[in-house]
Amino acid sequence: MASAARQPARYQVLLVGLLSLNFGILFFDRNALNFLMPFVQPDLGLNNTQVGMLASALSLTWAISGFLIGRLSDRTGRRKSIIVVATLAFSLCSFVSGIASSFLMLFGARLLMGFAEGGVLPISQSLTAFEVSPDRRGLAMGVMQNLGSNLLGSTAAPLLLVAIATAAGWRSAFFVAALPGLILAAAIWLFVREPSPLIAGEAEGHERLSIAAAFAERNILLCAGISVLLVSYLVICWAFMPLFLTQVRGFDPSVMGWLMATLGISAGVGSFVVPGISDVVGRKPVMVIVPLIGVILPLGAMFMAGSPWLLAVIFFFGWALNGVFPMFMATIPSETVDPRHTATVLGLVMGTGEVLGGVFGPALAGVAADHFGLRAVLWIMFGLCIAAGVLALGLRETAPRIVARAGLSPLHG
Repeated sequence: MASAARQPARYQVLLVGLLSLNFGILFFDRNALNFLMPFVQPDLGLNNTQVGMLASALSLTWAISGFLIGRLSDRTGRRKSIIVVATLAFSLCSFVSGIASSFLMLFGARLLMGFAEGGVLPISQSLTAFEVSPDRRGLAMGVMQNLGSNLLGSTAAPLLLVAIATAAGWRSAFFVAALPGLILAAAIWLFVREPSPLIAGEAEGHERLSIAAAFAERNILLCAGISVLLVSYLVICWAFMPLFLTQVRGFDPSVMGWLMATLGISAGVGSFVVPGISDVVGRKPVMVIVPLIGVILPLGAMFMAGSPWLLAVIFFFGWALNGVFPMFMATIPSETVDPRHTATVLGLVMGTGEVLGGVFGPALAGVAADHFGLRAVLWIMFGLCIAAGVLALGLRETAPRIVARAGLSPLHG
């Protein structure tokens, strides 16, 4: 990949900041239903299986969109305009969610929202990979994917949306969630540039990368497998933890709201710390260790008695797992393949995780909850963490600093 020195550091910071903020608003809209579910479920008469299906619906179309739109952006070189259109579309879908009067209408709104949102991440990460210097790539990709999404989508969302739902109803909360995307769409249109064809690798041709060829790369195959496991963990937690905390642990919705907000604070900190550490010590050791730390979250939710503040501490450290998401979804794949195929491969890894993890994970967890209780969902989360840490043992190191120190040739990037 060409040197990112072509763009001044100030623009690199502006780019990552805008893309991170936009992805944060996207996650604010995506997560809104999860935090509002204690209000929506009784109002619409939903069972736990339907709760899981709503999470699965968005993940399914998110995955399809991520792969198709990512490939489209690689072939056309049009990244900024696609992100702008997608941002306007998912904001509209949040409004539609607020007027839903039945399970089927809400299900349809989630399908549309997933298709609108799916292409944003691979395109945003490909822009970051093209424009940010390689020695800061892990940190930049972590900030882009995790900082805004967790400060807004996981921290601000439960606090603000639960408060609005309590005061004015859950429908009003969806309407509020729809507004910020309109502002960010305008800001991206005004301030983000398309990378030049030479920088993006487009000058050398537009040959397609087949799925078989992508998965022939061991890192891509393993990253896709880890994506299945940890996306499942993530979506299951969002969909069912608010219900577990209110129905099983007996917490008030306001307490549930700030406990869930703790996850966002944790991931916001992790967006700097976890990928930044990987720039120094390597991607592989971080990818092995951090998922194993995630087991303390479901264990704490089930067995930690006493003050909710102690549970918040466990949530904070357990959710450090979120810091590896930009690594297996973006950083490692982008350092593995030719830059011409970056968005395609990122969309493939993300799409595999969303379909096999995000679609089937919460759906199966919902069935398990209806048959065995909500505690079964947390044991599923426990097992997913262990499996992800074990799978990461097979990764090849890609961090530029570590590869150079070992005297190896970088795969790409």
